[in-house]
Amino acid sequence: MRYTILFIIVTMTALAQVQMEPLSWNPRIFVFHNFLSDEECDHLKNLAANYLQRSTVIDLNSSRDVYNNDRTSYGAFLPQHLNDPIVSAIEARISAVTLIPKENGESIQVLYYSVGGEYKPHHDYFDENTIGGAQHASRGGQRVASFLMYLNTPEGGGETVFPRLNIKVKPKKGDALLFFDCRLDGKPDPNTFHGGAPVTRGEKWLATKWLRQGIFR
Repeated sequence: MRYTILFIIVTMTALAQVQMEPLSWNPRIFVFHNFLSDEECDHLKNLAANYLQRSTVIDLNSSRDVYNNDRTSYGAFLPQHLNDPIVSAIEARISAVTLIPKENGESIQVLYYSVGGEYKPHHDYFDENTIGGAQHASRGGQRVASFLMYLNTPEGGGETVFPRLNIKVKPKKGDALLFFDCRLDGKPDPNTFHGGAPVTRGEKWLATKWLRQGIFR
């Protein structure tokens, strides 16, 4: 009980430093300035640095994940059973600002982009009419929200872009971007079509957490 109260106090103290900036209400897109401290950003990078592998995408025609030149990052998932207090605190903070239970979240994925690295525009939600989309949705339902945390400030490029909305978010270390992949009625929102622009100078580090309709399994 004492630990729970202390954890809530620490979470609320960290949130007091956060400033929310609405970018769109339809779809709902928000930037949270100062969501992570420099130390938290560096900690996530260090946890993943030795485990990075080429990122994959969903193969819509099978239950496999495959490599695709549309996505050229390297990444590593931080396992749910990691029991790292800093990661746990970050996940609690994500739950507090999204109002989505921690149990509904996939594992945090740390991503690295070198010069030229990009993720061409796509949707994060699943096409449940496909084999691959239905398979992934079976593990907790549709992805209803995406939470992106910028772990460094690239020297050039690397913006998160929403081409159908003419919105471009410049990565800044410690900031986070939240957008809801589904409308309030639970249906996927095509206007959340987004991508990661190519890095033109330096490198880009990012941590992503996708949030589901139900408990992620």
